[in-house]
Amino acid sequence: MIQKLPKNFLYFLIAIFIINLLQSNFTELIFDEAYYWYYAQNMDWGYFDHPPMVALLVKISSFFFNGELGVRFMSCVLSVATIIILWFLIDNEKKKEYVPHFFALVFSMTLLNAYGFFTLPDTPLLFFTALFLWVYKKFITSPSTILSIALGLTMAALMYSKYHAVLVIVSVLLSNIKLVTNKYAWLAVLIALLCYSPHFIWLFEHDFVSIKYHISERPNQAYSFEKFTGGYFLNLIAIFGLTFPLVYYALFKTKNTDKFTKALLYLTYGVLLFFFIASFNKRVQTQWIIIICIPMVVVVANYMFKKEIYRKWLYGLAITNIAIILFLRVVLVHQPLIPFFIYEAHYNKEWVNNIDAKVGDNPVVFENSYRKAPMYSFYTGKPSYSLNNIHYRQNQYTLDSSQYKVQHKKILYVSDFLKTGDHYFENKNGSKFWGRYINNFESFRNLRCIVEDKDFYLKDTTTEHILKVYNPYDVSIDLSKIKFGIAYTDAHKRVKEVRSLKTKKQNKKTLFLKAKDTTYFKFKLVTPKKIEEAGYFKISISENNLHFGLNSETIKLH
Repeated sequence: MIQKLPKNFLYFLIAIFIINLLQSNFTELIFDEAYYWYYAQNMDWGYFDHPPMVALLVKISSFFFNGELGVRFMSCVLSVATIIILWFLIDNEKKKEYVPHFFALVFSMTLLNAYGFFTLPDTPLLFFTALFLWVYKKFITSPSTILSIALGLTMAALMYSKYHAVLVIVSVLLSNIKLVTNKYAWLAVLIALLCYSPHFIWLFEHDFVSIKYHISERPNQAYSFEKFTGGYFLNLIAIFGLTFPLVYYALFKTKNTDKFTKALLYLTYGVLLFFFIASFNKRVQTQWIIIICIPMVVVVANYMFKKEIYRKWLYGLAITNIAIILFLRVVLVHQPLIPFFIYEAHYNKEWVNNIDAKVGDNPVVFENSYRKAPMYSFYTGKPSYSLNNIHYRQNQYTLDSSQYKVQHKKILYVSDFLKTGDHYFENKNGSKFWGRYINNFESFRNLRCIVEDKDFYLKDTTTEHILKVYNPYDVSIDLSKIKFGIAYTDAHKRVKEVRSLKTKKQNKKTLFLKAKDTTYFKFKLVTPKKIEEAGYFKISISENNLHFGLNSETIKLH
């Protein structure tokens, strides 16, 4: 396969690979990368936010290198592999004459460029989308058992990368609906499901917590055209930069000439339509639509090879894009080039070292920051924990056992809620926070509050409801250490008010929440101060006077 590549193609490819390696090595991690590095410290078939492919990439990278490159190496590899596959997806024989134009097109796409070195779930998603299309192209020409297996494995790898991968698979299926009668296609689906079954089992064992969060538990906000749909259209421009008018023009001019081109168009328009509709309900993040870059490279390249004037304009705008991108990539390494611009990859080592110098070997507990906790652990090699309270969101620290590393130890408790403490930290990246020592830290954030009643009326404060509290810990918990609260959220599930909640023990003799057991209480709703804003509520627990935690699902109010 490599032997079929033109020499100048290989030169460009090697240059990009070297640039990405250098960038990976000299750029500090961004917060999401630190979070996925944290995933990789305990490999599993699933994680709170994403399937496990990104963790696997980090783990493999760590076998070859330490530090930042030990997180990003496989992203550099997958990036050049994606470019090679994209080249082979293009059938036009003229492509060998326009190798620089091809690389200008690919390298000018902003996020496609960034994911050449950042390690995020979209990195494997892009690679396996390209691989899936390459296998599918061969499959529709001459389906066989071997290609069915390859297609099934690729679909599973796609889904292991990111849940958005379902859009790729469904869009391609809709472009060739006759596949439902193809035995080889069904074999591919069966293989994909078998390979993906460990993740299905993981979801089942964890009560589908990831799916519940993404679909129903994630806080939102009231619709705003500017932030939602308007932001969606800005994202469509941002992923292509200055070339966006020409890129979308090529898409508009491309017709369904064959099954593969039809698949490219269905995939692109399918993703665009899906997230356009989604933009009326939530803010669409730029990376959510990055999948379209893969089919768009093929569509635009094929059109570019046919039209000389179009090719010249695209090449010129792409080179301008690349110049801007390369400058910004240098800024990622050397922030003083743009003094007023501080990105999240800047000065993380500084604030980490500031804390580390003060605490010594004591662990650090960050309240409401699944971002700071793994960043601190990455750069110090020391344990940390994110203590999530009712004003935050669930994350991997909700599921795993990291809290046991800090239980009953002297820790530095770092929180934006603190107005004073033992240490104050202020850094160039804008981080300002206090930290105070807790000599014997003890938290019970895994306690689960379960309410089975379905009908709750906001103004009904007389009806008693049953509250079940499950203690998953191996030790019993003294009831004197905990207190209950009720958090009211608005219609968009954003917490607006937290009030103390009085509960009655069903068994008056109960003094402990028994280990691995359920304890029953009774409670009545408490009227919120801002009754007009209340749309849902959650039952919450505060242990040892810490802030109320995330202990129940969101419950609808009538």
